[in-house]
Amino acid sequence: MSLSSRLSAAASAALAGALALTLAACSGAADAATVDADGTTTIRYDGSAGQVTLPELADDLGYFEKVRLEWVGNSTGGPQSIQSAATGATDVGGAFNGAIVKLRSSGAKVTSVISYYGSDTKAFGGFYTLEDSPVTQARDLIGKKIGINTLGAQSEFVIREWLAREGLDADEIAQVELTVVPPVNAEQVLREGQVDAVAISSVFQDKALERGGLRLLFSEVELFGEFSYGSYIFRDDFIAENPEAVADYVQGIARAIRWTQVTPVEEVHARYTQIITERDRGETPELVPFWKSVGVSTPGGVIEEREISTWIDWLVRNGELEKGRFSADDIYTNEYNPYANGTYEPASGPDGEPVDAS
Repeated sequence: MSLSSRLSAAASAALAGALALTLAACSGAADAATVDADGTTTIRYDGSAGQVTLPELADDLGYFEKVRLEWVGNSTGGPQSIQSAATGATDVGGAFNGAIVKLRSSGAKVTSVISYYGSDTKAFGGFYTLEDSPVTQARDLIGKKIGINTLGAQSEFVIREWLAREGLDADEIAQVELTVVPPVNAEQVLREGQVDAVAISSVFQDKALERGGLRLLFSEVELFGEFSYGSYIFRDDFIAENPEAVADYVQGIARAIRWTQVTPVEEVHARYTQIITERDRGETPELVPFWKSVGVSTPGGVIEEREISTWIDWLVRNGELEKGRFSADDIYTNEYNPYANGTYEPASGPDGEPVDAS
């Protein structure tokens, strides 16, 4: 079996579990959201150890009016997060848009409502080798091993796209082995020689580069420019039953994103450190100083059509999605985002105020 086939099978297997649980959840009545006497709706979400998620930032900034957050634990990655949301274990989840398209294609009724991470000139994912590695170009990776955080998600899509753009054909790409490496271990696995290249992003990337000895093979920005890669989803039934809560959640996240986009990085660091310290989960804020940007390319996380259609087209080209099954409009909505629905001007600040462009 070729690498492409093995990867597709692995990705399908991962999402099959989500589908089975989704169908089971849909076969019975999902628990109704908890709504307090004052109309506040509890939204269950998963977090990330040692980092501040956008819902947590929005809550700390006081941007929610009709939403109360309930942390249910930390997610190990996007596929798990959206599986939890699709099955009703949580109310909201976030993942790479390609994984969301695949989840939709397997029968889960979910909708993307706001972008929450991506790549820009400040923060981007990269594929790295050791400084003295003989791997200097795509062709050098034939017969070699690359570490990525999970199969069937963003890193797999990106590396396969880069290899194809660099001129490798399907058979050659099939000889490049992808192996799963948790982000927290990516740098160590590369330095120990267990892989020939590895995907590293966010604060893990910055911390690795600070220690030196690594060389960038290519970055996501080189492929797609400034581009949002992932979005938060809700189940369609949750949206239908709790439209005001979803609208409040999205506007709060949008304003939190915008706050990070217009606030000096030192202030963001201080706020993140305070949040991590005060929530008392036995964590350390040591990664906070490496934070540079959420990487979202649009004001307030407005979803652009290309951020969904790129992956629909990719899946169709690779035979993993039938042509015409979905359009981007079937997957996402900007209805609740204040920077898209007319509430705020796109260039305004987190409270709709003018922002000094200087």
